[in-house]
Amino acid sequence: MKWGRPLGRGIAVSACLAAMFLGPAASVHAGEPTECGVDGGPFAVAYPLNRVKKAVADKSLTILVVGAGSSQLPGPNGAANSYPSRMQQALSNKLPGVKVSVVTDVKSRRTAADMVKSLPAELAQARPALMLWQTATVDAMQAVDPDQFSQALDKGIKKARAAGADVMFINPQYSPRTESMIALGVYVENMRWVAVQQEVPVFDRFGLMKAWSDQGTFDFYSATKKLDMAERVHDCIGRLLADLVLEAAKPDLPTDGNK
Repeated sequence: MKWGRPLGRGIAVSACLAAMFLGPAASVHAGEPTECGVDGGPFAVAYPLNRVKKAVADKSLTILVVGAGSSQLPGPNGAANSYPSRMQQALSNKLPGVKVSVVTDVKSRRTAADMVKSLPAELAQARPALMLWQTATVDAMQAVDPDQFSQALDKGIKKARAAGADVMFINPQYSPRTESMIALGVYVENMRWVAVQQEVPVFDRFGLMKAWSDQGTFDFYSATKKLDMAERVHDCIGRLLADLVLEAAKPDLPTDGNK
């Protein structure tokens, strides 16, 4: 899948927001299931991840996934089939010779502020090169003040960077059955705004899943939860997250003047 290019510091914020989720039709990388592809996007922006780049060069990459319930799957094989595990497998396959470890701090019903409180201990224990932060759904459900939500994001970014980790946001999952009941849009936009200000990559899970729904790739309207479909969605998300991590960790491209 094609992702957005890193954005320069001098670009106006309005232009950044427009560029983050607009672009050419996405494609599927070789070896990925066809259903992972989607027209539209790109559904992420790849700011450089310099600590990840160094970790890959040092042949040891640890990623901490901080999230809530939608980072998990139920059942005895839930952990193995959820997106953190699928991402670890994809990265291991694409980074031969690099030890890849994905650890999780995933608990249900936590706001962004709740997650920030536990970050120092989790970061100290995992010592990750990258913190993947999936949040916003619980904040929207509890109608947390959007400014307080943004402040929590800022605090979390500062804590992670102080601990030596890059940060990447994952926004909420899309569900047509709850879209009219939960005002997710405000929180998704706030995540984009904070990401632009702090130069943090964002994986637009919400937009990606909505495109899958609109194009009939996955049926999210079903009143009955289908575990097999959820596993396929998590597999796609894990693979695409791995692509974004690799894209953001690439060596810097020369400017026109340095060619």
